[in-house]
Amino acid sequence: MSDYDQRSLDLHQKHGGKLATEVLVPLESRDDLSLAYTPGVAAVCSAVAEDVSTAYDLTIKGHTVAIVSDGSAVLGLGNIGPEAALPVMEGKAALFKAFAGIDAVPLCLATQDTEEIIETVRRIAPVFGGINLEDIAAPRCFEIENRLQDLGIPVFHDDQHGTAIVLLAAMINAARLVGKELSEMQIVINGAGAAGTAIASLLRCVNADGELCTPVKDIVICDSKGAIYQGRDHINPEKQKLLSFSNLGGKQGDVHDVLVGADVFIGVSKGGIIDRTDVQKMADKPIIFAMANPSPEIMPDEAAAGGAAVIGTGRSDFPNQVNNVLVFPGLFLGAMAGRAKHITMDMKLAAAHALADYVQEPNSDAILPDPLDKGVAKAIAAAVQAAI
Repeated sequence: MSDYDQRSLDLHQKHGGKLATEVLVPLESRDDLSLAYTPGVAAVCSAVAEDVSTAYDLTIKGHTVAIVSDGSAVLGLGNIGPEAALPVMEGKAALFKAFAGIDAVPLCLATQDTEEIIETVRRIAPVFGGINLEDIAAPRCFEIENRLQDLGIPVFHDDQHGTAIVLLAAMINAARLVGKELSEMQIVINGAGAAGTAIASLLRCVNADGELCTPVKDIVICDSKGAIYQGRDHINPEKQKLLSFSNLGGKQGDVHDVLVGADVFIGVSKGGIIDRTDVQKMADKPIIFAMANPSPEIMPDEAAAGGAAVIGTGRSDFPNQVNNVLVFPGLFLGAMAGRAKHITMDMKLAAAHALADYVQEPNSDAILPDPLDKGVAKAIAAAVQAAI
């Protein structure tokens, strides 16, 4: 057990978790009670009944998000169930509040059935201004998110899109540093789950209708069996969809084969997949984002020894941490302020560019802002709201 492990256990034991309920109105007198509750609250109910949109201004709906998980894909721990997922969802709620002033409620569901999760979210949606889906395993997460887009409030699977937005921002600044255009870049992604799929879609700029806008040149996506290519055996429907916009050259082989000549490696899989010899075979000034936790696909010192020009990981103890805390607070803040019904491709691209532009003088050890910089959320919120 590491020092952080024991200290975190002690912290949670001391406070009984990380969250508590805050009351915003005074409750010191009978007059206070009459305003906050009966009889005065009846007028508020009537106003909302007459115009449901006033719930955004008269209730918690305008500043509250539900964080919904089934506990099936928690961190690197896997399918550990709803109770064990709760500490992560509490942490997520704490970050919403600290960085964007958004109140968030952890809802860990005692089901991993797609239909039951969808039905549950539909039934609780009237209370919330947005739904943050979290730590739901692929491919179930794709269907759940897609089928909830008709709720009239933003529904966003952060493990997919939050990670993708931060990665794109990191790519924008890394490309500037190495003097390459995104549109010239050949990318290899190792990992075809929720994060890998969302990253590929955003880097190729695939909109809701499957059309491309301003993509990188090409992406080869690898799973545990190697490159995903047209005609390969044992490809599920979600991976088959990837081939409509990836591996246009039909590359085959394992990750070591397809990395030859690539500009960028993105890892969302498991530790120790590649080494310095793989980096040496990449294009000039290669970019490495090895985001597996706690062990990256390649350690930063090994990547540097292979000649990597820019290196990022998912860890906070190395430079260039690709962490979705940089995105989701500001994204929801902007979307909810603008009463968005969906998180669109334009909003995701706006968030990525705002995040990249926030770093005024990027260098190889600082292509992303400090995750503790509370100005980041405001900058992203403004860009997202303008893109609605």
